[in-house]
This record gives sequence, structure tokens and C-alpha cells, in this order.
Amino acid sequence: MSLPRLLAGAQERTAFLAAHEATHGRLPARTRDELFEMVDAAGLRGRGGASFPTAVKLRSVAEQRGPRAVLVNGAEGEPMSAKDQVLMRLAPHLILDGALAAAIAVDAQEVVVAVHKGAVETGVAIRRAVQERVAGVKITVRDVPVAYLAGEETALIRFLDGGALLPTAAPPRPFERGLRGQPTLVQNPETFAHLALIARHGPTWFRELGTPAHPGSTLVTVAGAVRQPGVLEMACGTPLERVLAAAGGVTEPVRAVLVGGFHGVWIGADDIRRTTLDDESLALHGGSLAAGVIVALPGTACPMVELAKTVHWLAEQSAHQCGPCRNGLPAIVGVLDAMAVGRADATARERLQRWSGDLLGRGACRLPDGAVRFLNSGMRVFAAEVADHEQQGPCDACRRPMTLAVPRTSEWVAA
Repeated sequence: MSLPRLLAGAQERTAFLAAHEATHGRLPARTRDELFEMVDAAGLRGRGGASFPTAVKLRSVAEQRGPRAVLVNGAEGEPMSAKDQVLMRLAPHLILDGALAAAIAVDAQEVVVAVHKGAVETGVAIRRAVQERVAGVKITVRDVPVAYLAGEETALIRFLDGGALLPTAAPPRPFERGLRGQPTLVQNPETFAHLALIARHGPTWFRELGTPAHPGSTLVTVAGAVRQPGVLEMACGTPLERVLAAAGGVTEPVRAVLVGGFHGVWIGADDIRRTTLDDESLALHGGSLAAGVIVALPGTACPMVELAKTVHWLAEQSAHQCGPCRNGLPAIVGVLDAMAVGRADATARERLQRWSGDLLGRGACRLPDGAVRFLNSGMRVFAAEVADHEQQGPCDACRRPMTLAVPRTSEWVAA
């Protein structure tokens, strides 16, 4: 089957149950074992960032005792991403199909859908879809703050349970103890939508697109120096050049492409042609598809400013509850700021490297790890620009607007 899959027939005026079933048909009943085997054979990985095998999560929750819950994590804390918001707005019933199928399979009594408060139209669409449902499983829609940490599953669960928006160190993990202490299956909206399609069409159909190791299609948010920024559905394994072409092509020569968002990695201009949209290709650069963000950095932008200001933003978004976020990231920001204006001493790079290594794996969540990945990748790809700033201070491009400036949700549409 060709694309689109997730966005087939998806238009705001047809985001109703009757139109949804006219496009996709009714969701067939599947036994627990049947659904687990289908998802496993399909090779579905989570589309929220960690790329964890979905079948493993399903079985892990099903093996626990007592009441269980399903959480659709639509908080989408990654600021450059809008794919889940667009999907929830245009195809809410496909997401609910997957969440309800998963809930029945793991014997959950409740489905909770989290939507961030800034996505007003998305909230309206998902609530309208819930009202059209008659299901034996309770479905609740909850608004959550517009914050980077809202997308972190343990912080989200703590907030939904009435606590502060702060991550909790593992264990126990959410599949062991999540919402109200219940074993909880947490997936992002896109993952549940794929699950609904696999339940309809089977694993062989799902694998007709993508690569053997990274099958299926994926939603990406394309931004930066492209003519038609927006949300696209692409086959996994698609060359990055083709992704940019699908977004209308570039508006000017591109210095690099950021893949994965603020926790992602930079792909230099020379590597764009031979890099594809799958974790195996991106692993060669130390990254993964993560939140599905693709940003083309124009050659007229200042990479040093993009690095320094983005890491600064991440430091401000942190919970400030553990050493890496309370002390480590602010220290790194100070060095980056000094390098950007040509006031860093000879030990600046060595300190950045050493401090970055000290942060890895020591936070209560993965925010410090992601910030370090983003920074180290940028320092490698933009080595020449970094050296120029160290030696000469600010460049002419420093005064240009940032390419990675956080966009408004309403700016994004399905391209």
C-alpha cells in the first residue's frame, strides 16, 4: 500500500467516526495473543523518541498484576515537533482505535489521553472523537502544561496523579507502576495509530514500506530552509534529500540538517545525500529518528548561536532537581556563551568535553543526555564555525533570527 497511511483521508472536516470508518473500515476484534504476535511480527517501534519495541511494552504491562491503564502521551514536549498534534487533530479515531485495542489486550480499565494546553484545536478534536465512542473502557482527556518535561513519561504521570511536573528516577518503570500506581502502557499517539493499522491489515502489509530493521512509515515535522514546512508521512528508510524535496525543496544552500529535534544530531551537508530516515543510518552519526524532527539549517544561519541558545533553552526547561541539570547544564551554557563572543580561554573545549561526559546517564531523566548529544554533534559538524567564534567573536550571521526558534503550534499543518 502506498502513502499516506496514517493521514489517509485525514482532513479536519472529516475527523468524525463515520468518515474514519469509511476510510479505514471498522477495527476487527483481536485476541490478546493475536494482537501481540501481529505487532511483534510487524516490528513496530515506538514513534515517540526512544524507538522501543511496542510488542515488548505490551507484554510487559500484560504480565503485571492488578488493574492496568493505557496512557496516550500526546504532550509532545519537543518544541520543533508537531506531528502528534496534527495526527490527533486530523485522525483522532485512528489513535483511539489503537489505544482501545491495546487496552483490551492488556486488560486495562482506563485510557487517558494527554494533550498540551497550547494545542487548543487538537484538544477539541480528540474530545469530540471520544464523545462519539461507545466503549467498555473509560476514556479521559487531560490537559497538561506546555513544557519540555511534559513529554517525559514519568514527569507526565506524576503530574496526572496530582504532583509536580518532575521526572522520577527508575525503577519502578511505568509498566510496573504508573498512573495511580497501576501498571501503565505509555505510547505516543503515532504509535497507537500504527498499532490500529496493523490490527486491521497485518504485519506483512505494514512491512511493505520501510526497511527490514525499521519497517513502516513515520510522521516527520520538516522545518527550516524548506519551501513548505509542515508534517509529512514518509516511508522509513527514505533519503533525507527526498524528505527535503517532499517539503518543497530547500530555499537556499543548506549547511546541515538536524534530525530528532533538540535531543537529536546534526547531519553535515556532505552527509545528507547518503543518510536515510531510519535509526540504523542515523546511528552512524550517534543519533536516531527520535521525535521525527527534520530541520534544514540554512548556510546564512550562525551554527554557534543555534548551539548556544538551544542548550541554554534546554537548561532552563530542566527540572533543576538533580546535579546534571542544576549544575552541569548551566556550567556548559556559560562556556558556550563565552565561546560564542570570543571570550573563552584555551581550556574551554576541554572543559566542555569533560563536563559533557560527566553528565551522561546521571540525570533523573534523559534531558541532560539529549542536550549533550545535540551539543557534541554540533561541535563536531560545525567545528570550523566554532573555531572562528573562539578566535574572532560574533559573526555577521549572529544577528539573524534563529532557525531553531520555537514555533507556534498553530503554524503547523499537514503538508
